[in-house]
Amino acid sequence: EEDDFYIRYYTLQLLTALLTNSPIRLQEAILTIPRGITRLMDMLMDREVIRNEALLLLTYLTREAEEIQKILVFEGAFEKIFSIIKEEGGSEGGVVVQDCLELLNNLLRNNSSNQVLLRETIGFDSLISILKLRGTTYRFTQQKTINLLSVLETISLLLNGDRETDPASNTNVLTNKTILVQRKVLDHLLMLGVESQWAPVSVRCLVFQCIGDLISGHRQNLDALASKSLGDESEVEPALNSILRIILRTSSMQEFIAADYVFKRFCEQNSDGQKMLASTLIPHPMSFTNARFEEDVNMSFGSMLLHGLVMSEHDGDLEISSRAASVLSYVMKDNSQCREKVLQIKLESSMPSLESPEPLLHRMVKYLALASSKKGKDGKSTTPRSSYFQPIILKLIVTWLYDCPNAVQSFLDSRPHLNYLIELVSDNESTVCARGLAAVVLGECVIYNKIIESGKDAFAIVDTISQKIGLTSYFLRLDEMQKSFIFSSAKSTQPQPRKPLTRSNANSMEEMENIDENESIDSRNDDHPMLASMFDSQFVNFIKSLEGGIRDSIVQIYSHPKSNVSVVPAELEQKKDENDGDYIKRLKLFVEKQCSEIQDLLNRNTTLAEDLANTGGGGSVHTEPRPNNGSERVQIETLRRDLQEASQRLEMLKTENMNIQSEALTYKKLAEKMETDLKSLSDAYNSLEQANYSLEMEVRALKSGGATPSLDIEKIKAEAREEAQKESEGELGDLLVCLGQEQSKVEKLSARLMELGEDVDVLLEGIGEDDTGLLDDDDDEEN
Repeated sequence: EEDDFYIRYYTLQLLTALLTNSPIRLQEAILTIPRGITRLMDMLMDREVIRNEALLLLTYLTREAEEIQKILVFEGAFEKIFSIIKEEGGSEGGVVVQDCLELLNNLLRNNSSNQVLLRETIGFDSLISILKLRGTTYRFTQQKTINLLSVLETISLLLNGDRETDPASNTNVLTNKTILVQRKVLDHLLMLGVESQWAPVSVRCLVFQCIGDLISGHRQNLDALASKSLGDESEVEPALNSILRIILRTSSMQEFIAADYVFKRFCEQNSDGQKMLASTLIPHPMSFTNARFEEDVNMSFGSMLLHGLVMSEHDGDLEISSRAASVLSYVMKDNSQCREKVLQIKLESSMPSLESPEPLLHRMVKYLALASSKKGKDGKSTTPRSSYFQPIILKLIVTWLYDCPNAVQSFLDSRPHLNYLIELVSDNESTVCARGLAAVVLGECVIYNKIIESGKDAFAIVDTISQKIGLTSYFLRLDEMQKSFIFSSAKSTQPQPRKPLTRSNANSMEEMENIDENESIDSRNDDHPMLASMFDSQFVNFIKSLEGGIRDSIVQIYSHPKSNVSVVPAELEQKKDENDGDYIKRLKLFVEKQCSEIQDLLNRNTTLAEDLANTGGGGSVHTEPRPNNGSERVQIETLRRDLQEASQRLEMLKTENMNIQSEALTYKKLAEKMETDLKSLSDAYNSLEQANYSLEMEVRALKSGGATPSLDIEKIKAEAREEAQKESEGELGDLLVCLGQEQSKVEKLSARLMELGEDVDVLLEGIGEDDTGLLDDDDDEEN
């Protein structure tokens, strides 16, 4: 209301200070003031200093106050925000642009109705224009970077909605995605994140995350990204190729994770896109193997991907190969045709004169073994980065073998592959995820095994696991992986929301660097922290369901072992000089013996399978001796069951005993109370007798003194005595009835306690003494 500049200025500052210390109370107070929010909104059109202070106050006010957010939107907040941003110069502006975008994000976060109002009133053009880069030499100051991060956060809010609290927001999100792509936001994102070589890492990472969210579950946007081309006229290439090159050559771990997210979203439920990418997987001749990525512009997507996979053949650095393996796993995920297509790929050896072409699957197992050799004598990786090579390559193999018997057969064609997996599962120096995923691969070789050849079939694989690892230890590896930090932190079905960008954390976001590459690993079994981003909830749930199938298959195989006999025992042949009758008798005895042994074997295997299924290998290995046959097992189980029932019966008796003791104690207290009441009654009776005696003395005194003859003293005395006697006899009778009832209860409880072995005399010792005293009192009163 005041016109004075300084009063308005300092009042706004005071309100801001109050808001930072007591936000809820001040929000409620402002809402109760008539037109309070409207007056604050009007200050946005005031002098620059007042406007900036009012903008800062509104930013604080709208962080958690939904009512204030609604009022601001209906007061025209969107128009005023974009007007100030345009006036300040867009992304080139100062901290005022940052405050405006923070206020905008507060209004749109988890608020579908406000997003609809923005889309249908102002539109997205003003928002997208902030992303446009101006000039030929792009300069990214600290403030410009923060402004771009803020507008990218706005786009991210429009692309994600609030799926947990508002399921209807899915429709709103799909509409936002459609309109944003129609307004060419994908072109600006690709320019900022892919083509611009000067953009900071933090900006490029957020751009890739926005692209991934933009195409997720949206067919038109997926096709739009697949058809985009980047580069100059002389070197035009598909946008997916450019993003793949960034994955393979970037030095930033964060940028690799963000760009990898684009391919994850592109291949998710997009079988046509997967087939398109898989169709380009054509190996180049060895002459192209050493080509640099700068020279592979003319390569197809698949050729570039295979080029990245085999680059480790020469320099021994598995980082590029593991990154390419991550992309290849997305191409094959949930797509049997792509798995079969990639399975046919054969790579030329580095020494063609010595070896024939090698299947790509065998090459990846070779790199997996090479990653193990990168460890030092102390078991730790020579470089912290190499600790994620094995899990990513194992993730590829797990995806490849899933529901693909041909891939399992190709994997088992080389005997060293199985031996290496056995060693990896048994290696205590490997990380938890590496051991667990290797155990999953072994399990896939069991459940998707269609091989008839002896030694490679499912029974042989399980037998090998049992002999060389032990089934308990094998299942323990799976349990350890599920309990690891990487897997337990990804159990949530919804991704964790990003932390809102504010003035307090803007600088740290702008200076966001890679996951610390030199971060020391305290335990040699710790996995690389970047795996938490790679192993999302979908992959964790997939491994969980696959693990259940593995356990069931191994139990089934152990419960029903192979029944075919490949070697005929010598006992089945008829001996010389042995007549047919003796031969038949001997065969009958032999068959009976075999049946008994087979039955014992089945009982033993069934017992072992049930124990493994129940315990899951989660505990320590039991060392107690097992029964030799099924009958002993049944006897032991019967004894255990009887013991358990006896223990339960004993616990019930103990509980019942405690209840009886408690009830006896209650009755004892009740008897004590009745004794007290009886004593009070006796005192009252004695008082009455004394009063009666006094009356008699008075009557005698009156008689001796010559009292009036008409006064019938004897009659009055008799009536008083009769009335008092009736009253006391009635109360005494009621009390004796109660005591009789309680005595019968005590007798029943005493009998029950004697059955339970309790010493009744000890429990009722005090009650007996009280009763004796009570009887003495009664005798005195009768006398």
